[in-house]
Amino acid sequence: MQKQLAAGRPSLARRLSWVGVLAAGVIAYVVVLDVMVSTRNLNFFPSLLLIGSITVPLAVLTFADLGGRDVPVRGWLVATAAIGGGVVGTVAAGLWEYRSMVQLGPLSILLVGVIEEAAKLIVPLVLLVLTRPRDPRGGIVVGIAAGTGFAVLETMGYGFQALLSAGSVDAVGQTLLLRGLLSPAGHLAWTAFVVAALWRVPTARRRGRAFAGVVGAYALAVVLHTLWDVSQRLSVHVVVVLVSLALLLVLTHRAHTGRSLQPVEGGRPVEAVHR
Repeated sequence: MQKQLAAGRPSLARRLSWVGVLAAGVIAYVVVLDVMVSTRNLNFFPSLLLIGSITVPLAVLTFADLGGRDVPVRGWLVATAAIGGGVVGTVAAGLWEYRSMVQLGPLSILLVGVIEEAAKLIVPLVLLVLTRPRDPRGGIVVGIAAGTGFAVLETMGYGFQALLSAGSVDAVGQTLLLRGLLSPAGHLAWTAFVVAALWRVPTARRRGRAFAGVVGAYALAVVLHTLWDVSQRLSVHVVVVLVSLALLLVLTHRAHTGRSLQPVEGGRPVEAVHR
């Protein structure tokens, strides 16, 4: 029994791997920035944008995937959610937002949350239909992966705009720092708890209740996103950050320590609880 419990515990190196990702990203960013400034070579700018945009989201994704007991999600699924979710999500969101802006003008800002939260779900929904997951715990990792891809590409776009508008590397650095630090409380969290709800549907005993949970999670993500976009008050932003981070941490903790569904004879799943 003790051997089984020990086998279920992740090693310290595995649990702290996200710290290594974060440290490596910060070091790489500082080195690339120093080389770019000292050589005045803008060929390093794409690398700077990528490292500055991906470091914090990738650290969060690593923590969700490796920071506790095994979460039942395959590597190719995480990679597909991140890459596909980023490309498909940003393209779809950009197209829909442009059309809403043409038709509604300034009022289109009220639809940004609706559009982007829906766009980020396209790839996770396809993966859900194709894989039919039997363990809902993997949903949080897939959601964070999809949010990571979207956040990274969006941040890179804002960083490039900052360079064009301000013509300053400092402005780019500020944009990358702000958006990078806030990404866990933004796109990563909002997509994560919606996809986590989606992943419960295939194994739910009450499908109607599970679908209601998905709708509720999506509505909450839209509300938090819209509040962040339209409000200019610091207190509102603080509340959005705290609520989003709290949900992200709670769901990640539950995925690491909660119930799993394992198939048995006859194809019916049984619940196994980690103790």
